[in-house]
Amino acid sequence: MFYREAGDFKTSYEQDSQTFPIKFDRFRYYAVLAIAFLVVPFVINDYWANAILLPFLIYAIAAIGLNILVGYAGQVSLGTGGFMAVGAYACYKFMTLMPEVSMFVHVLLAGGMTALVCVVFGLPSLRIKGFYLAVATLAAQFFLVWLFNRVPWFYNYSASGQISAPERDVFGILITGPNAPAWATYMFSLIFLTLCALIARNLTRGTIGRSWMAIRDMDIAAEIIGVNPLKAKLTAFAVSGFFIGISGALFFSVYLGAVEVGEAFGITKSFLVLFMVIIGGLGSIFGSFAGAAFLVLLPVILKVVGVDVLGWPTDIVAHFQLVIVGALIIVFLIVEPHGLAQLWRVAKEKLRLWPFPH
Repeated sequence: MFYREAGDFKTSYEQDSQTFPIKFDRFRYYAVLAIAFLVVPFVINDYWANAILLPFLIYAIAAIGLNILVGYAGQVSLGTGGFMAVGAYACYKFMTLMPEVSMFVHVLLAGGMTALVCVVFGLPSLRIKGFYLAVATLAAQFFLVWLFNRVPWFYNYSASGQISAPERDVFGILITGPNAPAWATYMFSLIFLTLCALIARNLTRGTIGRSWMAIRDMDIAAEIIGVNPLKAKLTAFAVSGFFIGISGALFFSVYLGAVEVGEAFGITKSFLVLFMVIIGGLGSIFGSFAGAAFLVLLPVILKVVGVDVLGWPTDIVAHFQLVIVGALIIVFLIVEPHGLAQLWRVAKEKLRLWPFPH
């Protein structure tokens, strides 16, 4: 078979510990990046952008952020929707207060603002954990949605209570607004996803990531061997919030264009991102991609097969989607807690040993 390590020698520690030590994996990674940056923008249309690609890119960023907090640091969070709302409303305020500043800066500032808010709501993690921390972050979810609904300053005193993204361009190309081309919004989101994935991958493989995993596995033992629980937990909340804030800013400005906080960032959004992490695989960057892709593609596939091909009513297909997601979560939690990422690792191991699988 073509997937082999024979002849792929390593002559240094850096080569042996790189993200993709097998040459074929590196080539596959570069090929995917080349297709994503150099091919897809030329063949994309509005349907592919709005139905599949943009939701996948944005949800993948949110899933990476939540996976850092839940999968790597072991801090359960049910406030993802509220933190995405912080990123969205922060981006909106920056866009209206500083219209001359680049859209890249607006999104990054929104991520930074969300990181600060996450750190504030992450302070209880120093005293509580598990179910009680989940309840605390759930309270943050409801509080943030209430705040953005009740304080008119956040939506610039609009009569409808809705925020709408003004048109902004990057290098003369529209990124936000109804006239923004599909390929431009796709490329803008893809750049952020690529940068977030690279940052997350390097953080989780370094000293900070090891301290997160030590706290996750056994916080008392981690503190005994010198890991600072205050620093580890708050940095996990900060990095997670930064990524989730970026996803919320992109979700509002690039994807939807106009949002109302209760509909766009309610508790359903928190559970959706959490399900992506569970199905994709806890403690895996690839699992965040896999979970986001699965839950974005599932309703599209069910609509095509159920409604267009089989002629089922739309409400039946929607309920069927909930049944599938619920069943998969139960199966993965019982049978394979590491999700699709672990299934992918097992498949690669068997492929490397084929035709002599163990």
